[in-house]
Amino acid sequence: MCGIFCSVSRGQVVEPSYNARDLLHQRGPDILDSFNHVIPLSNGQDASESACLHFTSSVLALRGASTVAQPLKNVSNGPVLCWNGEAWKTAKGVVSGNDGVLVMEMLSEASKQPDSQSSILRVIEQIRGPFALAYYDGNGRLYYGRDCLGRRSLVKATLEDGTIILSSVADLTLDAPWAEVDADGLYVVDVSAGDTTPHNFTIAHIPSIVSGPSIPSAPTSLALPFTNMNRDVSNLPTNRINTHSPAVAEMEKLLTKSLELRTLNIHQKPDTTPNERKVNVAILFSGGLDCTLLARLTHHTLHPDQEIDLLNVAFENPRIHKPGSDISFYETCPDRMTARSSLVELQQTCPGRTFRLVCVNVPYPLFQAHRQKVIDLIHPHNTEMDLSIAIALYFASRGVGTISVSETTEKPSEIDYETPARVLISGLGADELFGGYRRHENAFTMHGLTTKDGLLDSLDEDISRIGKRNLGRDDRVLSHWGKEARYPFLDEDVVAWALEAPVWDKVGFGFELGEEMDGGDLEPGKLILRLLAKKLGMNSVAKEAKRAIQFGARTAKMGIGSGKMKGTQQLS
Repeated sequence: MCGIFCSVSRGQVVEPSYNARDLLHQRGPDILDSFNHVIPLSNGQDASESACLHFTSSVLALRGASTVAQPLKNVSNGPVLCWNGEAWKTAKGVVSGNDGVLVMEMLSEASKQPDSQSSILRVIEQIRGPFALAYYDGNGRLYYGRDCLGRRSLVKATLEDGTIILSSVADLTLDAPWAEVDADGLYVVDVSAGDTTPHNFTIAHIPSIVSGPSIPSAPTSLALPFTNMNRDVSNLPTNRINTHSPAVAEMEKLLTKSLELRTLNIHQKPDTTPNERKVNVAILFSGGLDCTLLARLTHHTLHPDQEIDLLNVAFENPRIHKPGSDISFYETCPDRMTARSSLVELQQTCPGRTFRLVCVNVPYPLFQAHRQKVIDLIHPHNTEMDLSIAIALYFASRGVGTISVSETTEKPSEIDYETPARVLISGLGADELFGGYRRHENAFTMHGLTTKDGLLDSLDEDISRIGKRNLGRDDRVLSHWGKEARYPFLDEDVVAWALEAPVWDKVGFGFELGEEMDGGDLEPGKLILRLLAKKLGMNSVAKEAKRAIQFGARTAKMGIGSGKMKGTQQLS
């Protein structure tokens, strides 16, 4: 994980403000470095109109044997890369060392080719994993963009004089509107053109397209790593899948491989203590189906000596919690109650593994103290719903809470605790891929399977919008504490399987129930994941209903008198 900043200006270098540098350093506390590059105009005009590139990067070192500084560069006037990502795999296979160094080598080699732009595109489209990047090719072109699922943040502003600024976080000290960089391909800035009028930098868009045997990738496009969703229902079965179905076994295999990439070989800081070395991974944990299933499968990927922190957040919401109650309002939060019950099943099915429930309790004054910081981080998102979701993720990532000294006593004592894990596992993406939202059920109930606005349309729409949703926003708050969120359900191989599989291998809407002992009692939404949880011995977890984080942690409509407030309302 890194924080990146890149500016393209005329005449003088534009560096990040003190505020922006601080925000970038929060994301990457291990190293912060900068680099300037001046490019004379191609038409030989006055040097005061030269194109000026500035790069600043911070580094959270999680890959490779040592910490590598960014921006990455090979010669003084050659290519420069700001890389905020994790390249898990390329066309040559799994990446075992520092992925940023490998990506830089591949891009530098591509930049030397006669058709350098096409070669650079072929490098980008073979990367499997989340990323946001700014890459100067040494030939007068700056490439920038995000992976097709939008898993890393990159925002853009254009100043009045035409200066272009790209950053992991918005610098609100600048008088300019910020916007998310769309996760729809790659953008190319011609930084050596001679025109010096305002707003003069030409930006070309290279789109992402679905490719395949009948749709080959074009020289001026990026091939997506998956196909369109399978909508074929010509061989519709009568009964829905069960725990013995091949689809369930395949999902277990895919998720296990995804978790192996994301939980093993995590680089540790030199000053890490022996106890801290035991905790490399934490789960963003509501106790729901998705995160508990990932925790259960992570048990199989990690060495037995590794401990797993389960980060569960609960808020004091004065609109709901009444003063004078003898019951802890944190313990009555829905996600806290679910977390405790799911922890029991994890402990029962994973003997010998230490799962540590970290209770992140957020009193209302603490919420108020950090509210503006979170509003600034999520910018340009600015609705009440954005805040209610983001602030829960913000405090969960912070990882400061309490743990029980002993789970065996009737009233275990609580001690303060801060997770040393710098990798956070999130279940995000499961609902979109496997029909977990109420709207999927409603679409089937109201319109059926194949008709307009039916279940297939609803699933297709959600999957196609993943890259346009809120992962950039979430990345900005989760990474603020020097942590990196990783999304096993959004692994390209998992997504590809979900798109290629027939609908009946994912959900159970409209299919006849099987025997209760084999999943006949489970909800139809995300049926494949429920069956996998049941197969792994977590019968109660398999039955957990979907609950949005803002309701589970009680961050929705914080404060007395906000009950009629709508989530779409703009933040004041």
